[in-house]
Amino acid sequence: MDRDATADVNAPHSMGTTIIGVTYNGGVILGADSRTSTGLYVANRASDKITQLTDNVYICRSGSAADSQIVSDYVRYFLHQHTIQLGQPATVKVAANLVRLLSYNNKNMLQTGIIVGGWDKYEGGKIYGIPLGGTILEQPFAIGGSGSSYLYGFFDQAWKEGMTKDEAEQLVVKAVSLAIARDGASGGVVRTVTINSEGVTRNFYPGDQLPLWHEEVEAHNSLLDILNASSPEPMST
Repeated sequence: MDRDATADVNAPHSMGTTIIGVTYNGGVILGADSRTSTGLYVANRASDKITQLTDNVYICRSGSAADSQIVSDYVRYFLHQHTIQLGQPATVKVAANLVRLLSYNNKNMLQTGIIVGGWDKYEGGKIYGIPLGGTILEQPFAIGGSGSSYLYGFFDQAWKEGMTKDEAEQLVVKAVSLAIARDGASGGVVRTVTINSEGVTRNFYPGDQLPLWHEEVEAHNSLLDILNASSPEPMST
């Protein structure tokens, strides 16, 4: 039976994904790849899966793109109201529990797994994993998405308590690049967000600057790059 050529194009947008949240000595680092797919078709190769909720709290989104976006929009709105009422920023725990509440109460309709990370003056850097179904787990590190299947053993070996900011950043980038190498639904670039007492820092790692792993093919110029390059010298007669 022939496969419908439009089936993948018309499929719901899904972020078959690799998302990571890591605590370090002083804050948290969130990381994600950038591939968004509809079936087997890559709909967006440079999407941003790390979404801001407040000045000090961000989330990593996986699963259905529509579901994760609407959850983050609702939580951002509720946190804005919460901040106005209390006159101070919401804590990471409050933000995570709002995500948990929405995910659990709508678990029969939502297909999204979320990692909440941030820093507040009461508890410092915190990471919360909220997988499908709305369970909430406070963890020193959390991984999610289709690429996470390849990373559990790696994190058991590589993660350590009390890492510096640079060590945690390198760990996140290395882990996402490993998942990209093995998971067909993860790819593109790596984005990271660092949150600590000094504020928020975003970093961007293009695909051609990521480490190569076993049997990976090195990046080459695209046909457009070749065509736009200067014309070769004419042959002399």
